[in-house]
Amino acid sequence: MSLQAVLAEVDPAWYAAADAGGIDASLLARARASALGERILSRWLLQDGHAQALLAPNPERDIARDAVRWPRAQLALLTRDLGVLAYAPAIRSEVGRDAVRRLKQALGNSYLLALDRTVWDGRVEPQAIALMHDALRAAMPHGDASHGALYGLLDAQGRAELRASGDPELGAIGEWALLLQPRQAGEAVATVLPSAQVRMLYEHHLGRARSA
Repeated sequence: MSLQAVLAEVDPAWYAAADAGGIDASLLARARASALGERILSRWLLQDGHAQALLAPNPERDIARDAVRWPRAQLALLTRDLGVLAYAPAIRSEVGRDAVRRLKQALGNSYLLALDRTVWDGRVEPQAIALMHDALRAAMPHGDASHGALYGLLDAQGRAELRASGDPELGAIGEWALLLQPRQAGEAVATVLPSAQVRMLYEHHLGRARSA
């Protein structure tokens, strides 16, 4: 994937100040189509700290190489599962019949991931579990058949876990996942997953993609 293709996928709002809502569409189109424009857009993302790992040089000089492995649909599966695993302590604490039914319906096979203590034991501070439990409950209103609030919560958590992993490769993927989404306040969230668990899920999803 070329740098031009990567920049074309970035949501336009990331090319402007947080309160500006994006840049002129015609100006952005011209910038994306020229070498000078690519450099300007890249510098903007770098200066604002949104793509430090994603656009970092590497020995092969293959800028944004990590984005090649992760098209939007595949990346969504990874971030969702990371969010589910991060919320495992709260999901495990839900024992009410209705809550369990709704979680199973919304998460499908990923619900089993949250229950699997061999993947992660879920050891976090009680206060953190309480906050996650409250957030999970708030994101599961009755009548929300689309599960939009729940998915939004888990996806944001998954993106944050990637960026906070401390691994440059995973950090680049986390930046890529964030830049594909509309820019919005409140994306910063507390993270709980050990880096080993983030890497484990990353390798699992990468292996599935390679074998598909």
